[in-house]
Parts: sequence; C-alpha cells; structure tokens
Amino acid sequence: MHILKTIVNWGWCPILITALAVVGYIYEWPTEAMAPGLTIILGIGLVMAVIGAKEKELERLSLRLRQLAGYFNRRFTGNSSLSIFTIIDSLFNIDDPQLWDWARACDMSQRIFNTWCDSFMQRVESDIRTRRFDVYLRTYLNELWLANNHYYEFVEQFYEIAEKIEIPHETIDQYNKFVMEYNAFAQNFRDSISELRKVTKTEIEPPSVNFAKELWVENSLKADHKG
Repeated sequence: MHILKTIVNWGWCPILITALAVVGYIYEWPTEAMAPGLTIILGIGLVMAVIGAKEKELERLSLRLRQLAGYFNRRFTGNSSLSIFTIIDSLFNIDDPQLWDWARACDMSQRIFNTWCDSFMQRVESDIRTRRFDVYLRTYLNELWLANNHYYEFVEQFYEIAEKIEIPHETIDQYNKFVMEYNAFAQNFRDSISELRKVTKTEIEPPSVNFAKELWVENSLKADHKG
C-alpha cells in the first residue's frame, strides 16, 4: 500500500508522459502537437515535486520542534532536578531573608511557567496530528522561543546573584550540570531555527537563543571555608 501511494504521489508524471508518448507514437501524432501537452505535464510534475519536498521538510522540522519542546519541558521545568527553579529553591538553605523573598517570588512564577509549558506541549501534541505543519509551525516556534527567553531570565538572575554571594558547593555543582545540558539544548534550538529559516518565514535569529554561563568553583570554596 505504501509503495502504491509513493508511485501515485511521485511517479504519475513520468508514467503519464511515457503513456502519452507511446500513444502518440502508435497513432503517429505530430511532435509539435504533443510537445505543449508534455511540457505542461512536466511543469506540473516539477511544481508538485517541489511542493512535496517542502512539505516533507516542514514535517521533519515540525517533529524536531516537538522533540525540542518536549525535551525542554521534561528536563528544565516541573520537578526536574535540572530545573533552574529547583536550583533556586536550594537558596533557602542560605541565611539571607532578602534572598528568600526573591526565591519565593520565583516559586510563584514557576507555577505559572509550568502551567504555560504543559499547555504548550498539549497543543503541540494535538496539532501535530493534523499534519498542517505550515499553519502552526511558525506559531509554535515563536512560543517556544518566548518560553525559553522567559526561562533564561531566571537563569541570568540566579547567575548574577551567585556572583555576588557565597553559594554552597553542592548548589554550584547542580547549576553547572544544568548549564551543560541547557547549553546543548540551546545549540540544538539555534540549529533548528537556522533550518526553519530556509523553508518558512520567521523573524527569530539563532543568536537570540542565549547560552547560560558557568559558575566558577571559587564561590563554593569560600562558602565551605566560612562554614
């Protein structure tokens, strides 16, 4: 069945041209009378082949975007140990009431952010079954980019705080593990945007996906020494 479908989708043009050529030969049709019809059929076939190739590429990139969104949702949100919100929660172990206020504000933001990401993934999983890749691909690319940029703001805030205060060694280790995995995701996201820009319109530039900065271990050593 799959082979028959492939023949119908991709092989109809040469088959039809061959058939007309054979019939024309049998009935001795003039070449000048057949040429326009064969040219039109060939042109239609080429256009359909280009459209089919673009749809195939859109499908591939849509599936890649779904995988990226799923990976982001699974590894960096919710109760994941690599979530920046989980790392921020560890700051409650530091005796600093002002720091606690910021961590509590982040905790409230986490609930809203997790709800957003869960809703986003449900829509992606539902809409991808419709196979209308050209309709929703750009929209969901923009939404994943917005979600990631909003998430990166918390990463950046944590880094700036960790640069100013003494952070336990365990928290720095946990954060740096997060940085390694998050930056691998960011690179994949950049690559996907570069590929998408070749087949669909988007104003998003790959460099707009930021990389997280690693923390130096000196901060943890100071904290341990103070303890």
